[in-house]
Amino acid sequence: MEIQLPKRLDGKAPAALRDTKQITIIGANGSGKSRFCAALMEACPGNAFRVSALRALFPYQETTPLPGSIRDIFDRTNASNPQVTNKAVTEFDQLSYVMLIDEFRDLMNYKTRRLMGEQAAFPKTKLDTVVRVWQEVFPKNKVLRENGKLLFATEGHADSYPSLRLSDGEKAVLYYIGAVLYAMPNAVILVDDPETFIHHSIMHTLWNVIESIRPDCTFIYNTHDVDFASSRVDNQCVWVKAFDPEAKAWDYEVMPTSQNLGDALYFEILGSRKPILFVEGDDRHSLDSRLYPLIFPEYTVKPLGSCDKVIESVRSFSDLRSFHRLDSRGIVDRDRRNDQEVAYLRQRNIYVPDVAEIENLFMLEGVIRAVARHKHRDENAVFEAVKRNVLALFNHELKPQALEHVRHRVKRNVEMRIDMKFRTINDVEVHMVDLVKEINPRGMYDAMCREFHQYVKNRDYKAVLRVFNYKQMLGDSKVAQLCGFHRKDDYLRGVLNILKDGEREAMAIQKAVKECFLIDD
Repeated sequence: MEIQLPKRLDGKAPAALRDTKQITIIGANGSGKSRFCAALMEACPGNAFRVSALRALFPYQETTPLPGSIRDIFDRTNASNPQVTNKAVTEFDQLSYVMLIDEFRDLMNYKTRRLMGEQAAFPKTKLDTVVRVWQEVFPKNKVLRENGKLLFATEGHADSYPSLRLSDGEKAVLYYIGAVLYAMPNAVILVDDPETFIHHSIMHTLWNVIESIRPDCTFIYNTHDVDFASSRVDNQCVWVKAFDPEAKAWDYEVMPTSQNLGDALYFEILGSRKPILFVEGDDRHSLDSRLYPLIFPEYTVKPLGSCDKVIESVRSFSDLRSFHRLDSRGIVDRDRRNDQEVAYLRQRNIYVPDVAEIENLFMLEGVIRAVARHKHRDENAVFEAVKRNVLALFNHELKPQALEHVRHRVKRNVEMRIDMKFRTINDVEVHMVDLVKEINPRGMYDAMCREFHQYVKNRDYKAVLRVFNYKQMLGDSKVAQLCGFHRKDDYLRGVLNILKDGEREAMAIQKAVKECFLIDD
């Protein structure tokens, strides 16, 4: 089947999607996805079939139902059975009624043919299919047919109950299974928000089974669930960017795939209209995901875990910029990178702060002073005390810190020097023997210790924050207590809450952090 896409805003000829069984429509809120889907339906006269659990479960009155829709079938069923007219007002109840009437008709036809002496196979009804699929999705639940009604039961419980007592999620599953069985042959089935009311644990199973019972149909999903969108096997994704009501045209693209980013991440990013900022950490617990959206509200911040994943994702997303036209950048901790490594990353749109790790951003002078002012403390006294404590901590940890920096640089040097071609194993052995002399780790360590001692001697607080990887610094520096908090976690929450409030001190904190990234407002 060929699906003709709507009019393009750029004047190019609209694309036609051929031989695909799943089409996923994604895009930001307000981009015109719903109208785009309506235009798709209009382009499929006689084959368009639309399902929406949100509409189906609540009363919704259409002036003229779409031909072939559940409401249209319900109206025609009522008209042909005046003796059992039903007044159901929701599409869910209308579907239940239609299925029961069809069950009754099929069984009556079977009985009539048998009474007339005909050989007839026991009918397999649509309701039979619904019951089978329902029990595949909910193995411990049963659907019963008693006295012209649908009843439900749970394994281990003797009582049965009507559909009125089903959860919205259970009703949505029953509706979706039954509704698609009534779609016309070779239908184009538009599913609005397939994730609505459905628990994520059964999403993939449910739609895989539904697609399997209607292999003749093409399914179009209008969804915000990027994991679901990426789970469709024979899927073609269309990214809707914007809609022009006057021109009745859309800015959209048929998406290529991104093997390096992964479809789920790629789809999620394209659902935003803001540039992308990839950061380390996770979505829930890391400081990165809590701090950076407040410092860079102009970006969509996406935590990816490791620094390597951030660097690779920025590169992959940049490679596809001609398609999506979204700016992408990343943030990684400085850790123990030297100036050359930092410069290399910054050239490739990776922000690197002028502190060793994200915790040190909360120790910046500008941040401490802003928090002290917010808590009505003497900012000069507070900062001087914190500075004195941090310099003392660094002096105490100086040699272990120097050793860790040397270990990092030796590792980098070895990787670079080993990454070359050798003709024989003897060449490798000779090269390895000479490597220690060439790198000179002891000389590197002695130089690092001298440099660090100089930081302490000069009371160079900024330089110490740049090289001091010490997770206990927030606690051991007493910055929380000096600013009027009980614990370091209270101090961290205090900084984040100031940023959320967006007042004068929030601007001071934002300025201090951005300057640390060499970003000028």
